[in-house]
Amino acid sequence: MRVCGASATRLNNAFSKKLDNHIHALALYFAFHNFCRIYKSLKITPAIAAGVTDRLWSLEDIVAKIDAMASAPAKRDPYKKRNAENSN
Repeated sequence: MRVCGASATRLNNAFSKKLDNHIHALALYFAFHNFCRIYKSLKITPAIAAGVTDRLWSLEDIVAKIDAMASAPAKRDPYKKRNAENSN
């Protein structure tokens, strides 16, 4: 995070107007950082070095994991009909 601090500050000011969006953006950054990015000094990702996983992940793997953990959307209620006097 230290190395990418300036770009994170710039992007946060532009795109993270809500706290939830900021939290989700940081979660994606850390997931990519730990599971997808190979460190030059380690020659592997931090997650593999820590024994969390045994393979290199792609962004598609992270998106699939997010989709698998997401709850199903709630069923919508039927639309209410408009009254004739409120239509104007």
